[in-house]
Amino acid sequence: MKMKRIIIAIILIAILSGIAVVINKNKNEEVPIEENTNVVDTEEKEIEEQEVADNPLAIHGALKVEGTNIVDKNGQVMQLKGISTHGLQWYPQYVNKEAFKYMMDEWGINVVRLAMYSDPNVGYKKEIHKTVEEGINYATELGLYVIVDWHILSDGNPNLHKTEAIEFFKEIANLYKDNENIIYEICNEPNGNVTWERDIKPYAQDVIKEIRQIDVDSIIICGTPTWSQDVDIVAKSPIEGYDNIMYALHFYAATHTDWLRNKAQQAIDSGLPIFVSEFSICDASGNGAIDYNQAEEWIKFLSKNNISWVLWNLSNKQETSAIILSNCNKTTGWLQEELSETGKWFVEKLK
Repeated sequence: MKMKRIIIAIILIAILSGIAVVINKNKNEEVPIEENTNVVDTEEKEIEEQEVADNPLAIHGALKVEGTNIVDKNGQVMQLKGISTHGLQWYPQYVNKEAFKYMMDEWGINVVRLAMYSDPNVGYKKEIHKTVEEGINYATELGLYVIVDWHILSDGNPNLHKTEAIEFFKEIANLYKDNENIIYEICNEPNGNVTWERDIKPYAQDVIKEIRQIDVDSIIICGTPTWSQDVDIVAKSPIEGYDNIMYALHFYAATHTDWLRNKAQQAIDSGLPIFVSEFSICDASGNGAIDYNQAEEWIKFLSKNNISWVLWNLSNKQETSAIILSNCNKTTGWLQEELSETGKWFVEKLK
């Protein structure tokens, strides 16, 4: 009888132990997965926020001019590097968010320039203002800096269309005065029978006055005589009474060599803040052969002096300065073999 009770007790213990094992197993299986999901979601959110925070505008903020340098919100010297569109009346398709994002993410640009020709005889019309606004909006959404370029060229003297220029810049300033990424370029390349004191400086003073009544501190770039080359002349009589004013220097490496670098150095030594808002590595026509040696000398000069630079041009026009081959109709995501020799050089220098 005693043995029978012992056997029954052993059986009960075994049964109870089995039940406990099953209960523990079920508990382990019922650990909620929501906690792990929350961890993954949090990590993904942090990655997305980090990507947003890593754009040029988020890192550097509003820019200003100190001496001959551009400095960022932290007081660090900033060198902008990027690309200019060709005339928006001819190549508006390259003003798209995907193109800007691709060039920022894959190539490392931090600025785009929107070239709106100012001469009605070569395509200026008010409807193009909308393309400019679209470009500014895309750049802003991505965190790129953006240069709004009143592209005087064939019209030579900026005073020919000063009324339209003032109207345009007041319109843009009213829309974007609170942006930290906007830069105004008020006359691309004055040329012909045009002088600094008689023509360009008075024009600039009038346009700057109108912009500053709306946007008090964004950088303004003023063109200089002889297709924006005579910065040494401007250095003797710069515009006074305003902060954050810079002066355009344009060069094409196969045409403009030591003599123009010497003029630029004189201006810099005089304290003139220079911005290379347009250049390429061929001749001044935008076509012809590439001069790699002079291009390298220019890049060294710009780096030494912390001068920002913008390459001409983002298009597939059949000319040397276009960075996309003429047989490529893609408007973003270009492969290396779809870039011109200028385009390949550009991407390499951005590294």
